Amino acid sequence: MPLLHLVIVLIVVGVLLWLVNRFIPMAGSIKSILNVVVIIVVVLWLLQVFGIFSFSSFSMMNVGKWSY
Repeated sequence: MPLLHLVIVLIVVGVLLWLVNRFIPMAGSIKSILNVVVIIVVVLWLLQVFGIFSFSSFSMMNVGKWSY
């Protein structure tokens, strides 16, 4: 992904989050939760874009084998 697209996506997400926080009436706790969720999703997406984190690594993890 070109760097310009990355910057544009970050700006769009930031503006949308600002618009939601500014113009949609919500309780302060809901706004805080929304902000945290958006920031976590954006950070995970950035880590995946730069190749530091991969969601496919979760499919390779074995927690245990279930036998029925």
